[in-house]
Amino acid sequence: MKNYKTQLFSLFIILIIFSCTSDDVADVTDVVEEDDTEVAIVIDDTDFEATDWTSETHSKDVDPNLEEVFEDNTVKRLDLVITEERWQTMLDDMTNLYGTFGGTSTGAGGPGAGGPGGATAGIDEDPIFVPGEVFYEGKEWYRVGLRFKGNSSLKSSWEAGILKLSFKLDFDEFEDDYPQIKNQRFYGIKKLSLKNNYNDASMLREKVAADVFRNAGLAASHTAFYTVYVDHGDGPQYFGLYTLVEEVDGSVLDTQFSDDNGNLYKPDGDAATFASGTFDEDEYVKKNNEDEADFSDVQSLLTVLHDGTRTTDPAAWRASLDAVFDTDVFLKYLAVNTVIQNWDTYGRMTHNYFLYNDPDTSKLTWIPWDHNEALETGNGQGALSLNFSELNAAQWPIIGYLYQDDVYKAKYDAYVKEVVENSFEESTMQALYTSYAALVEEYANAEVSGYTFLSNSSSFQSAISQLKSHVSSRKAAVESYLD
Repeated sequence: MKNYKTQLFSLFIILIIFSCTSDDVADVTDVVEEDDTEVAIVIDDTDFEATDWTSETHSKDVDPNLEEVFEDNTVKRLDLVITEERWQTMLDDMTNLYGTFGGTSTGAGGPGAGGPGGATAGIDEDPIFVPGEVFYEGKEWYRVGLRFKGNSSLKSSWEAGILKLSFKLDFDEFEDDYPQIKNQRFYGIKKLSLKNNYNDASMLREKVAADVFRNAGLAASHTAFYTVYVDHGDGPQYFGLYTLVEEVDGSVLDTQFSDDNGNLYKPDGDAATFASGTFDEDEYVKKNNEDEADFSDVQSLLTVLHDGTRTTDPAAWRASLDAVFDTDVFLKYLAVNTVIQNWDTYGRMTHNYFLYNDPDTSKLTWIPWDHNEALETGNGQGALSLNFSELNAAQWPIIGYLYQDDVYKAKYDAYVKEVVENSFEESTMQALYTSYAALVEEYANAEVSGYTFLSNSSSFQSAISQLKSHVSSRKAAVESYLD
């Protein structure tokens, strides 16, 4: 009789399993006791149908729809749904990396850890990815790879007890586990970042700085404002106003270069300075072509920069440098970056830029990254002066050596003038700040304690006023420099 009852019960359990879908339960293993018999119920989340999938919205077979994803004059909404268990796994991983949430770090970085450029020292691994769902405009994207992201900003937010953390989204990260999402894309885009606007009460800097770089004709990420809600078991929680940022090792290469197969580096550490003797393959972090142990392009740049012809035969030095490095792009970037003031990058910090070996030119090309600290004088030593008077040229030779060369300096000066007359023109920027502030203010002020960096109700408008004063002061600084 007992065996008969067990068989009936097992059949009942099987019927339950087949009647459940991944939307009902995910990654659950329970043990149910019937008399002395234990029956293990294993229900995973691999059995689902991607019912919202269309070629236009989810497939790899379309060009990135930048107009849909990065719309300038609106604030859109993204919902991230993560199971309670996976959310806890993410939090536990953060605790292992950075210590107790809301307390002094006891993780691998140690209390107050900070390496060159303010990056977190001792932590050379990213937070873990977990699969979760992304919802946008009534459509679902399935088992998207979701993780926290950032360096010092992530550590500081975590230690301050603020859950408005930046996220990285990789839409086919888990395609091996879920064949239904093979080559899943978000309107043709594989990777996105949701930046939390850390240390920016205006919540505009990340977007505006990227706008300025691209309006100057440089390769840079598209950006847009989004509200983010996260449901990790108790319903949607408003995490705040974020800036959605296009990943460089994704659609930036796809759409702003004709060929995306060149080496892409994100240098970080002493080698990122390109000072003499700093070459280190581990710090020239490859974002693609990782299996190819070829670092000859960055090695050539380092070698040419420090070649003796720089002082004995400047024309020959420039010819050699121009052959391996797109100096024109760099000088234009340098003019924009110095005019708008962006201290958290090369020249002050050993991070926050990419180098791409463009197959069309066989030259390393500079791509800016991470602009929440731009458009202000800056922390620490502050942003560099327009004439780089405080710069140690040997320590930061890509700036120092080029500025010391009369030909390159003349090009830089011309770009500085061009920046304030075009991409960072005063009246245009004042109007843009006014427009963007009106667009996002209600969402910024709707942020709640524990999910915001705003210290009080006037913080947002005060930050907008500072941005407007800043653009006027930069115009005056450029006029003084050029005179």
